[in-house]
Amino acid sequence: MSFSLPGSIVSTEWLAAHLDQPDLVIIDGSFKLPGATPFAAEDFAARHIPNARFFDIDKIADHETSLPHMLPSSEAFEHYAMDLGISNDSVVVVYDTPGLMSAGRVWWTLRTFGHGKVAVLDGGLRKWLAEGRPVTEVVAPITKSSFHVTFNAGAVRSKADVLANLESRAEQVIDARSAARFTAEEKEARPGLRSGHIPGSFNLPFNALTNPETGEIRDTETIRQAFENAGLDLSEPVIASCGSGVTAGALAFGLHLIGKDDVAIYDGAWTEWGQPGDTPVDTGAAALGDAK
Repeated sequence: MSFSLPGSIVSTEWLAAHLDQPDLVIIDGSFKLPGATPFAAEDFAARHIPNARFFDIDKIADHETSLPHMLPSSEAFEHYAMDLGISNDSVVVVYDTPGLMSAGRVWWTLRTFGHGKVAVLDGGLRKWLAEGRPVTEVVAPITKSSFHVTFNAGAVRSKADVLANLESRAEQVIDARSAARFTAEEKEARPGLRSGHIPGSFNLPFNALTNPETGEIRDTETIRQAFENAGLDLSEPVIASCGSGVTAGALAFGLHLIGKDDVAIYDGAWTEWGQPGDTPVDTGAAALGDAK
């Protein structure tokens, strides 16, 4: 019987029992905002789950654009995946340090490039450490693999797509940033960006999907209620956005858990939309239902 995932979420108990499975690839997808130290790669070097490989969100990206960590080309991602030892047959478990901050971005990236055998570790490294499970500073050797991309263009939205959506209202937009950033009560950390949100968008901070004490992902009914309370009509398609395309992945993952996969991510996110220019910006709280 072939080795397989129990679902889109795996528990720390499950991962601990399967650490030595030859088809399993464990990915540390931790990410920190610019200026935060130590860097996520340095945290990984100091301690990580045994056999884990580090998925550098800033490196595994399109370096021909000034926007941060935009999706790379299909050809480039094939090379990145092979260097990480990910094959099309690999079973991948992704984690981050807090629980569900950047792991969703890595989960979405893999699925966008055609790899469906991927799950997120419930509670991330935080829960793993709290339970006293083993960590190491030893980076296990990686055997280069073969990986073939099947790109899902429908999983990604551009600025032009979001601009067109302001007129068509074909898709709802939901923003994973904090409420204070969404309403413009708090300025953006990235210099030069305007404050506020895409007109008509809804707001659900990404950390609303996890238990603040443990980092564990909330149950599906609580997740469903959170999206509905934010204003989403779960029968209609969704574009997830955030500050720079990372935490939008948490919302996409949360929607997936409740059976909703007609979800795309605006990859440029607020780092692109909020730049000085002619993209419209609203401030204050969104009116319930104005994006439906």
